[in-house]
Amino acid sequence: MNVARSLNNWRKYRQTVTELGRMSNRELNDLGIDRGDIRAVARASVAL
Repeated sequence: MNVARSLNNWRKYRQTVTELGRMSNRELNDLGIDRGDIRAVARASVAL
């Protein structure tokens, strides 16, 4: 079960990085995210 949870967390992380990476700088700025912070935001999205 731990492996399944880790895999799901990794998928969620990758999906978040991909979706945020597709956004323009203006869209990210509207959300209060700098392009350099995308990975940190994605990591925070899977931290429970």
